[in-house]
Amino acid sequence: MAYYEAFFGARDRLRAAYAEVLGAEMSDVSVTTATSEGIVRVLFGLDLRAGDEVLIAADEHPGLLGPLAAMRDRLGLTIREVPLAQIAEAVTDETRLVACSHVGWTTGELAPSLAGLPDDVPVLLDGAQGVGAVPVDLDALGCSFYAGSGQKWLCGPAGTGMLWISPTWRERLRAAGPTYFNLEVPADGLAARPHADGRAHDAISMSLETASAALASLDVLAAFGWKHIHTQARSLSAELAEGLRSAGREVAPRGDTTLVSWRSNDAEAEAERLAAAGVVVRSFHGLPYVRASVGAWNNRADVERLLAA
Repeated sequence: MAYYEAFFGARDRLRAAYAEVLGAEMSDVSVTTATSEGIVRVLFGLDLRAGDEVLIAADEHPGLLGPLAAMRDRLGLTIREVPLAQIAEAVTDETRLVACSHVGWTTGELAPSLAGLPDDVPVLLDGAQGVGAVPVDLDALGCSFYAGSGQKWLCGPAGTGMLWISPTWRERLRAAGPTYFNLEVPADGLAARPHADGRAHDAISMSLETASAALASLDVLAAFGWKHIHTQARSLSAELAEGLRSAGREVAPRGDTTLVSWRSNDAEAEAERLAAAGVVVRSFHGLPYVRASVGAWNNRADVERLLAA
């Protein structure tokens, strides 16, 4: 009993901490296990039907593409892909959902504001490379749903994340597979109904140890101040991008984010060579980019070491 009481307290504190980072109300935030879980809960909770068009951006993460493809094959959805910078203007009368990244995972490009779209066209943002890395202004982004990771820029353990649901869409998003902790009165059996707030979309299970570790990481980051963290990381990223350009490298189009990608004739080999030199970067299958992720825990010496390597 003591363990479960401690778990419920930790989960509520984690929900509140995630809400603070998102600038949201605690009741609008669900505690999940990953960005992808939040995405799946939204996709399967909306009333999408055969022939409905889902508008996405090019080079999206498999965490969005995988469940979308499954729904396309099961329901007969139409999926249309456009460049991220053009996604707002690409919405038509046929569009039933816009789903894209807040920060593009391959290049660090920022999504344009999607505020002002028709009320019946919700926007689902993949915030895996956004929350914790850059400021999140949900109103300015114009999103209806924001799914984020706890293990990336928030430095929590694997198996943590969050989902924000706009109050205007709360009643229109069905809980996808509500179980014990998602129900108001589990003892009501088949008559049991999901909670009316973010708890309806919480992860089916999470350990006290996982929630506690996530809270510990958030406490450390919050002690430094989110404004300082965002400024430090984006400033170092800009320095790296400028250093790469000065060295004759072609930097991929990016926003004021923490990701810097540059074109390479053999991205995989270059990433492996840099790893051997003690610099951790990554490449992408089928894309000519090497990507560096620059955090507030990095410093100028790290940037110089990458450039030298």
